Amino acid sequence: MESTLEKEDLLRCLYLVQGVVEKRSTLPILSHVLIESGEGELSLGATDLEVGLRQRCKATVKKNGAVTTDARKLYEIIRELPPNLVSLRSTGNGWVEVSSGRSRFRMASLDPKEFPAIGPSSSTRDDEEKKVAVSLPSQTLREMIEKTLFAASPDESRPNLSGVYIEPCNANKGQKTGKIRMVSSDGHRLALIERETVSPPSSWPSTILPRKGLVEARKLLEKGEENVEFTIHGSIATLVKETTELSMRLVEGEFPDYQQVIPREKNHEISFSREDLLGALRRLLVLTTERSRGVKLQIEKEKMEVSVNTPDLGEGVEEIAIDHGGDTLIIGFNGRYLTEMLTVIGEEQKMTLYLKDEASPGLITAEKDSDFSYVVMPMRIF
Repeated sequence: MESTLEKEDLLRCLYLVQGVVEKRSTLPILSHVLIESGEGELSLGATDLEVGLRQRCKATVKKNGAVTTDARKLYEIIRELPPNLVSLRSTGNGWVEVSSGRSRFRMASLDPKEFPAIGPSSSTRDDEEKKVAVSLPSQTLREMIEKTLFAASPDESRPNLSGVYIEPCNANKGQKTGKIRMVSSDGHRLALIERETVSPPSSWPSTILPRKGLVEARKLLEKGEENVEFTIHGSIATLVKETTELSMRLVEGEFPDYQQVIPREKNHEISFSREDLLGALRRLLVLTTERSRGVKLQIEKEKMEVSVNTPDLGEGVEEIAIDHGGDTLIIGFNGRYLTEMLTVIGEEQKMTLYLKDEASPGLITAEKDSDFSYVVMPMRIF
């Protein structure tokens, strides 16, 4: 294998690969990037057996072939090179040569035949009847990930809650477009968002997408306004954007019945400015600890007092203006849960908190996004 390409093209491809490469695996091959040369392009691939990424970039190919080498070390070397052409060449006997200008490097390589398959297997690819796809704008999908992933559980021992649930919304028969819904929950809060798709998602299965795969998808979707195709092939979901293909193994297990968690009774309606509450929470949370993030909300007719009291650190009170015509009530929430939700919401928005009573979960919605909902459980504040 021997190819030459621009440094910036290679660096861009290697950057996306870094998040997928397995850094602590007992299999050395998983810390490597698979480099394959073809007709006028170079293909870079990485996998941790659960998430896989394949990236293509233009190159001058002198000799077709494949080679692997340490993904992190190659990225660090290329990043420090001057903006010249970079040459990659397999020298045999388990080595690959990297050269640019006056720089020469020789890096260890493993047999590319040992590299695991990336994405759906060939048998799955042949079964087109089981392939379902939905098309939607890249920024729409990124927003859906941004507004749900933060509420997923970080506990990998609860796999059905560590990812994000995705399902098609009910669509009228004959509609050319439809909606998909994404839901996440860690057992203490729940985030839900719906967005329209370019193609109808009626045959899209209800399934759970893994956290790591969505983190890489969010990174992939940072730039660009074009539509992307999101496909499910058996137990693999694949996202294709331009010259990049990201695949992820679906999470096994059942997602809880989230509809039972969403409050239906709305005895109290409290409207407030996103910026007012977010600013107050950020200041008050300075006087809390990782183990105790509780904040108390004292809600009155036209104002809400937000306070914290941490014996070892101190106490603080912030007052913000609200629209509320009901009786006074006091409720406690985890301040971090509120802050993380308000952070992913667009700026200058009017938010509404719906409550049944002081002991029931709160439902929060945004004025400019009727298809986003957030449910948060109350906590006792002494």
